[in-house]
Amino acid sequence: MHAFEWLIGLLLGAMLLSALARRLGVPYPTFLALGGIAIAFLPNSPNWTLEPTLALALFVAPVLLDAAFDTSTRDLRDNWLPVTMLVLAAVGVTTVAVAFVARWLVPDMPWAAAVALGAIVAPPDAAAATAILRSVRLPYRILKILEGESLLNDASALLIYRIAAGAAMASSLRLEDVAPALTLTLIGSLVAGYVLAQVMVRLFGRITDVPTAIIMQFATTFVVWIVAEKLELSPILTIVIYAITLARSAPVRTTARLRVPSYAVWESVVFLLNVMAFVLIGMQLRPIWSGLDDDVRWHYCIAAGIVLATVIAVRIVWMMCYITVVRSKFLRFGYNPARKSDAPSIKSSLLIAWCGMRGIVTLAAAFALPIGFPYRDLILLTAFGVVLGTLVIQGLTLRPLINWFALDDGDPLGHEVGWARRAAFHAALEAIDGNTTPEAELLRLEYRQLLDRAENNPDGLTSSELPADPLRRQAIGAARRVLFEMRDSGEIGDDAFHLLEAEFDWAELSAAS
Repeated sequence: MHAFEWLIGLLLGAMLLSALARRLGVPYPTFLALGGIAIAFLPNSPNWTLEPTLALALFVAPVLLDAAFDTSTRDLRDNWLPVTMLVLAAVGVTTVAVAFVARWLVPDMPWAAAVALGAIVAPPDAAAATAILRSVRLPYRILKILEGESLLNDASALLIYRIAAGAAMASSLRLEDVAPALTLTLIGSLVAGYVLAQVMVRLFGRITDVPTAIIMQFATTFVVWIVAEKLELSPILTIVIYAITLARSAPVRTTARLRVPSYAVWESVVFLLNVMAFVLIGMQLRPIWSGLDDDVRWHYCIAAGIVLATVIAVRIVWMMCYITVVRSKFLRFGYNPARKSDAPSIKSSLLIAWCGMRGIVTLAAAFALPIGFPYRDLILLTAFGVVLGTLVIQGLTLRPLINWFALDDGDPLGHEVGWARRAAFHAALEAIDGNTTPEAELLRLEYRQLLDRAENNPDGLTSSELPADPLRRQAIGAARRVLFEMRDSGEIGDDAFHLLEAEFDWAELSAAS
């Protein structure tokens, strides 16, 4: 019962922290990291443990799938160069820099362990940056670059991490042994992700029960991860390809009745996993911390601080070098993007450089190191220090920096929404053209009103709300009150009440708010 009470308290505390983060305009993982530290050192706090091998699958697989499902492949293609430079070059440079710093700080640390530490702290987190970026007006191109980076850099960093961790435990690593296996891993992961998605999308299309479908979505996510591990592929890359393929096929086969609750559940679960990652991994710090001498603690804290500074500095230096080369190219050959957008600038590059908050992937990867891994305690403490430091330093200053730079690209997303809305309403009218029933006339009138509003607002800022929707919501509200009164008076039972309540819920959803 004591553990259950703590669990409820932690969830309520996490909700309060996230509400406070939204009110202050900072990423909620910032407060979760602070809460994880507090929990670790609270007296009488629980000492829950988690099998290290479960950490990546449990915490990373659903979060990564959720992010990959929303990824725009078109925008990834448009911004392939900056995304590739961040995913491969920036991650690689950060990994190497941290490895050299770790060896300088701890000369006895094996190179493989130092590289593993570098790969652990290299990838920025998707949830941390997106929590800020989606709440402010930011150029669309920058947002897409950051989202693409946060999705794909996990694959590149954890591939390095996996090789380095295996080498550290085996005490040997030869390039001629790694290169062929790495090539097969990359190709196999791409093929497996695509094939599994094609199989699963046909399975999902046969399921109409909402709870069953949602449970299947989560179960198959872990199945894909497990299959990739059993085949010695990259689970991260497999999940990414699996999710992107699903996102292109599943919406056509999924009904609104299933999609609405499914998205809500996934959003809640991703939040819950972030909470549990910070809490559970925070709890692992207490026995590590208490088992160290004061001198060792101080040395580890200094090491974590230096690695944190290295991670932040390397990303800024890399972005400044990148933008210098890119701007030189634009001055010589001109800027001709696939779609209209502002040319990269010093401000936009600094903003991207400052969006380097680390989060759940770094924590899970550090915790997933096997017991007995060289300098595992130092790596875990350093990883948590980097996550906490970037979330506090960069997370709390990101919004003021965005407001100060005042970047604006004219809202290309709004223009696309406006154009697509007009095309969709034209198609809707054509679909019922020629039908002279009273129902068709009423529907035709509503769609014509929507189309007129869309034609007058090409920037997409107008909503899809019908002129009658406020009246519709008012009528639904009155109907609900009658239902409440009839249930309270005993005229109808709860079964009848809930059936009618569901009907009015769908009617209210159809009236855009």
